[in-house]
Amino acid sequence: MMEAYLLEWGGMLLRWLHVITAIAWIGSSFFFIHLDASLRPAADIPPGEGGRAWQVHGGGFYEMRKYLVAPPRMPEELTWHKWQSYWTWISGFFLLVWVYYLQSELYLIDPQVMALSPLAAGALGIAALVVGWLFYDWLCRSPLGRNEVVLGILGFSYVVAASYAFANVFSGRGALIHTGALMATIMTANVAMVIMPGQRKVIAALTAGEQPDPRLGKRAKQRSTHNNYITLPVLFLMLSNHYPVTYANAATIPALVALVIVAGALIRHFFNIRHADHAKSPWWTWVVAILALWLAFWVAMASSPGGRERLGLAPLPERRPVMLAGLTPPPDEVATIVTGRCAMCHAPEPTWPGMQIAPKGVWLHEPALIAAQARAIRTQAVMTHAMPPNNLSGITPEERRVLATWLEGVGSRQ
Repeated sequence: MMEAYLLEWGGMLLRWLHVITAIAWIGSSFFFIHLDASLRPAADIPPGEGGRAWQVHGGGFYEMRKYLVAPPRMPEELTWHKWQSYWTWISGFFLLVWVYYLQSELYLIDPQVMALSPLAAGALGIAALVVGWLFYDWLCRSPLGRNEVVLGILGFSYVVAASYAFANVFSGRGALIHTGALMATIMTANVAMVIMPGQRKVIAALTAGEQPDPRLGKRAKQRSTHNNYITLPVLFLMLSNHYPVTYANAATIPALVALVIVAGALIRHFFNIRHADHAKSPWWTWVVAILALWLAFWVAMASSPGGRERLGLAPLPERRPVMLAGLTPPPDEVATIVTGRCAMCHAPEPTWPGMQIAPKGVWLHEPALIAAQARAIRTQAVMTHAMPPNNLSGITPEERRVLATWLEGVGSRQ
């Protein structure tokens, strides 16, 4: 029982840290993109080498100046913006390990997609993040990276292809979270491996009285722009694990990822242009973004069992529960309680009024699935009594004690 509490609290604290650092990083990133777009010529900065912008906030006025390569001399004080990015990735990676790798049989491994051991699933996930960054970096440095349009199309295709690969290895939930983690890894690696080293070289050149290489600034700007455009899609993918309708059918995940990337990138493009010149606001981007999200909604609906029924589509092939190695079916009394009190919502086709898909994508209508979800049942129905919500199905204290007794005998893998 202590282990279950530690897992819950550890996950909550890691998620808290991750959200805090992400707010700091995304906020500063959006601000500096806005600042770049709002720069105007300055009398003491040569044309094409920088600009200035005035801001008002908190009752005061701020004058901000930008030098595209470097100022004439090294300033006495310099604030580096890097740790927001680093800690967002560090906290996110540990959260990925805590939730998806330590509890891989619950969230990451789908035996009907690929029968993986927890160790193999974790190793594949981490390797994909490393190799994914290396390929993206090679793409940017290759001759193809000199054309931003071509690079954008290739990068988009690469991420969609990666989501397809993840969907053929992991559960739908694991596929979406790893697609988001890959994009987030690219973002942080851009900061750590390209932007920051380039800035250090610029400072070293200034200190030595040399002229900094302008290519360093251009390369950093390219990666920073990439980060800006993929931020909103990454946020959607990170939130998707809380909404099972997005991962109900792994076959549609690449289409969903493609549509979300289009929508998120276009929304950012609108604000990037609007910050530079309100008169040139590309309102058409909202039309296309809304259309993409509308299509994503229909894709998600058509991929869920309940949604297909409402649309009059053929049902999906029946997924038979697979008893994982090392797990034993629960006693009949336990199975009766769970199916009677929980399966009206947690089933392929929920019978609870208004519910079309099982919360969190968790099914509890068969013994094999109940055994696989023992850890979640312990947390939700025994430790906290959070489920059923407001005890709508009327589970009794005695029934909860039966569940607790069963869970005391469940092995550590559950």
